[in-house]
Amino acid sequence: MIEVRDLVKKYGSNTAVRGISFNIEKGKIYGLLGPNGAGKSTTMNIMTGCLSATSGSVKVDGFDIFEQPAEAKKRIGYLPEIPPLYIDMTPKEYLNFVAEAKGVPASKRDRQVGEVLELTGTDGVKDRLIRNLSKGFRQRVGIAQAMIGDPEIIILDEPTVGLDPKQIKEIRELIRDLAQVKTVVLSSHILAEVAEVCDHVLIISNGRLVADSELADLEEEAGRSNGLTVRARGSAADVKALLESVAGPGSVSVTGSSDGITEAVVKSGAGREAEGAFRDKVFFAFSSAGIPIREMYHRESSLESIFLELTEKDIYGGAEEDDGDVIPGVPDGGSAYGGTAAGAAPEKPSGKKKKSAGGSGDYTPLFGGGEGEEEEDKGKGDDD
Repeated sequence: MIEVRDLVKKYGSNTAVRGISFNIEKGKIYGLLGPNGAGKSTTMNIMTGCLSATSGSVKVDGFDIFEQPAEAKKRIGYLPEIPPLYIDMTPKEYLNFVAEAKGVPASKRDRQVGEVLELTGTDGVKDRLIRNLSKGFRQRVGIAQAMIGDPEIIILDEPTVGLDPKQIKEIRELIRDLAQVKTVVLSSHILAEVAEVCDHVLIISNGRLVADSELADLEEEAGRSNGLTVRARGSAADVKALLESVAGPGSVSVTGSSDGITEAVVKSGAGREAEGAFRDKVFFAFSSAGIPIREMYHRESSLESIFLELTEKDIYGGAEEDDGDVIPGVPDGGSAYGGTAAGAAPEKPSGKKKKSAGGSGDYTPLFGGGEGEEEEDKGKGDDD
């Protein structure tokens, strides 16, 4: 779906993105993680064609985002961190405007707008001014604009930032529903959110890609590297020798010893399915030697501990900062809509509505809905 190769972005002497390469495959939810200033938003803006790259390439379904921007952007729906909303319009008016900007045929506009309003749960507020909506509903309208035009890929930059717990839960459920029929890429500072929602994790640190893995595989590898912690009543030499007799030389590190209790970590190199048998071997080895084990446990890694381990050096080592303000968070960026060609954004429409060009013929619902004809909505927006 998306191929990123050797991507570099420089702002003068500052390098925000340093030779990043990865693939986005169809049918998955990708989580893009990284410390503040790591290069996440810059990478997303380049992927969506909102920002140029110093070097490297991005292809969307085979189309180069820089050389064939119109074709590439048709396949992407983008929600920047700050939703690009016109607050003096209603959601229905705004989404119709976005549909026109993205080149959706007039005969299909009303149907598409109706579908995304229903799917995002904003149908009940479609005739209220956006300025009067809660932040949660504004975020839903932002996601709705990303869905207009039926793009194959939805890219969401911090989709739950600033929301209350109830709104966060609702947006997460919406993302899961969306992922049933779309490929989703989201960035988030909430690690629990990525762990709960995403299938695949990309971690960027100081402009470099430091992890590109299925979430389950990342947790599995981190769990193996943590090893088995054993606390036993015995000298450091005796405890180390016993553990090495089970796991082999070089697999044991003593992490502490005081008051006759030694703590050590042993790495078996076995998978999770063999951990039980390995613990049994350790137990019987210590039992035979007459050295009592006080504690024995396998430290479980959370996504948070994995994230900190991979990025800690850059966080505390004076990493160069990303230009965090290069986010097209207002409509004058044009390309924030994902489906328009490169260049200036369309002018904001006047207060008068253009009547849809009715049109008949076959229509395929965006997300597999029914085929019945809908009546044209003749009601006017509520200015409350």
